Amino acid sequence: MDIVSTKNLKAILQAWAQGSRRILLEGGTSSSKTYSALQALILIARKATKPLQISVVSESLPHLKRGCIRDLFNILGESPDTYPGWSKTESTLTIGPVKVEFFGADQADKVRGPRRDILFINEGNNVPWETAQGLDIRTSTFTIVDWNPTSEFWAHEFWKGQPGNDYCHSTYLDAKEVLPEQVVADIESYRDTDPNWWNIYGLGLLGKVTGLVYPFFDLIDKLPDGGDTFYGLDWGYAHDPSVLVRSKIMGWNLYSEELLYEPFLTNDDIAARFDQLQIKRNYDEIWADPDEPKSIEEIHRYGFNIKPSPKVKGIEEYGHQKVREFKQFWTKSSVNCIKEQRNFMYVKDKDGVLTNKTTHTWSHGMRARAYGVTGKLDTLGGGGVVITRHR
Repeated sequence: MDIVSTKNLKAILQAWAQGSRRILLEGGTSSSKTYSALQALILIARKATKPLQISVVSESLPHLKRGCIRDLFNILGESPDTYPGWSKTESTLTIGPVKVEFFGADQADKVRGPRRDILFINEGNNVPWETAQGLDIRTSTFTIVDWNPTSEFWAHEFWKGQPGNDYCHSTYLDAKEVLPEQVVADIESYRDTDPNWWNIYGLGLLGKVTGLVYPFFDLIDKLPDGGDTFYGLDWGYAHDPSVLVRSKIMGWNLYSEELLYEPFLTNDDIAARFDQLQIKRNYDEIWADPDEPKSIEEIHRYGFNIKPSPKVKGIEEYGHQKVREFKQFWTKSSVNCIKEQRNFMYVKDKDGVLTNKTTHTWSHGMRARAYGVTGKLDTLGGGGVVITRHR
């Protein structure tokens, strides 16, 4: 295991060594907050001479699997399939006398379960205060919490600045030595084009996400049974991912699930992914960005029922308006799209007035969903089919 000595790692280990009750990690994107916390927990576990119970918690288990658990095994340099101390069924890791458990804040039995010695709350701003408070009360020694400063939340209100609580602020510059040059370039590209994003995720300063395109949504475990399934596709390649979203409209509810969120996919790759996802050829309806007719035709030649989303004036805002007609739900496994929706905003002009232009960074899953919704509604409304919905 290669340890990357960062500002955050040093702060965590110092807080642990001096007996601090908590360490609060606030900062921008790619500043090593989560990675450093996991490194610190591994180091503490390997030096432990007596049993310790460590809990790593975020908003859901799928979120942990896509984030903390993946990072954990990158740090260990091991595969979860072969690492002897890992239990996939229990989502626990055993290191000597130490047991590390991973669970979601939505797992009530785990949240109200036995006490622990050390707690790490990942992306604490997405965990309710009542849950965080209950977990912390059941933690005897040390709590770590990290977050991006999109707005004030319970860590600012109850913990920051209190005796016994250490604090570390970091930005991508604190991890610049280990970040790929392209990641640094991508972050810095928003300095002038999206000042609010740059303030929060570049400089790691407390901001306020205003002008959200979709401010309200809920999480569900899986798509409900029944209803017609349809798909929306947003094209990407090098710097942007190709995104496929599966959705259902039932009454005034829109249920969506992220199936694909991956860069560097050719059209051949996308068709292969469709087969892997068991999308039925010549049957399942897929609506895609209408500005790429060549790509649509190439996928269509594989036998998939793909077609352009309706092309109308102001197509992007039109799509947003259609999505906002519904109460929105994402499956908990839709980690990237959930993060997008929490940050997808209208951009302000030089006078601070919101425009119809939206932030590109968080747009890919949002567009994919909107292409599917507008395509489906166009079919239902224009093809002689009556859609009955009741508020």
